[in-house]
Formats: sequence, structure tokens, C-alpha cells
Amino acid sequence: MNLRDRFLHKETRYLYSDPFVVPEMSERLLDLLPQEREIVVVCIGTDRSTGDSFGPVAGSMIRDNNPKHFSVYGTLPEPVHALNLKDTLDAIRAKYTRPFIIAVDACLGKTSSIGILSVSKGSLAPGAALKKDLPKVGDVSISGIVNVGGFMEYFVLQNTRLHTVIEMASQVSQVFHRVDLELQLRQRKNPPFRNLSSN
Repeated sequence: MNLRDRFLHKETRYLYSDPFVVPEMSERLLDLLPQEREIVVVCIGTDRSTGDSFGPVAGSMIRDNNPKHFSVYGTLPEPVHALNLKDTLDAIRAKYTRPFIIAVDACLGKTSSIGILSVSKGSLAPGAALKKDLPKVGDVSISGIVNVGGFMEYFVLQNTRLHTVIEMASQVSQVFHRVDLELQLRQRKNPPFRNLSSN
């Protein structure tokens, strides 16, 4: 495995308030995206819990930017959560051919890690902090550490600061917007090949 492949496999972490978080996360995500596969963003969580609303808040913000290169599942009006996650994944696989899924979800961590956004190659396990047995999601995953884990996780998620969640979700939506614009630019520079001899 070469140095670039080793870099692409490891988790990278960013503090949401860092002024360079959007361009740096965007470059990281662009490095991980495949060519010629449909990209589906699945934002996991529920609006019934402040901490767990990170996913659907981010999903709503991403969708509001009208992305051209992403389909978005999991918003505040239509959240993807424990009760419908499996059905949502089945619907995605039925609709798209070899979808490349980017999963977005909240998680808990150390006090010093609150506000960290992490990007990893590979899936995440939704509901792990609450001991829920749910399917793993994502070819790439983005996690936001919204509060402290290790004790009374359900109560902690319910009492997470909404300001932190919204600010983190806003940064994630800006990352996707920047990536979408870059993909549009690349598409204009390298349009799909058309066989003119068949016309």
C-alpha cells in the first residue's frame, strides 16, 4: 500500500471552528470520491433529540444548496433513523446502480473532542453509543462529535447544545457545497465523451 492509499484509509479530524475546515475537508472528500458512480449522502439521526439532530440538520442544509452531484437522504422533514434505516438503504440500492454512499451522523467522545468533525474511508455504525444493533452505513463516513460519551448517552444527546449542532452541520453543508461546485467545474473541463460518428 503506497503512502497516498494509507492516507486515504485513515481517519482525518477537523475542529468545526477552524477557519480552514471547509477547504481542508473538501479536499479530503474529493480524494475519496470515485469516478462514474452515483453519490448518495445519507444523513442519519432524528429531530427528537438535540444531539442526534446533527445528521438531519446537515441533510436539510445540504439539500437547500440544490446539489447537482449528490442525492440526499435524511433531512428534518424526512429523517433517516433507527426505525427506517434498513428500508432507506434497501430503497437506495434498488434505485441506484452501485451507489457510493457517504454517511453523516453524530457521535459522542471525550470532552476535548467536542466539535470535531471526522472523515473516514469506510462505514459507520449508527446508534452504537446507545447500544442499538443497526446496519453499518457508508463507503465514506463523516462523524460529528457533539457531546461527551461514556455515561447516560441518551440523556447526554438530549441535552446537547443546539448551537454546537447547527454550527457543525453548517460547516458540513459548506463542505458538500464546495465539493459539488468543484465536481461541476471538473465536468465542464472534461465533458463525457460522445461518439459523434453515430449521429
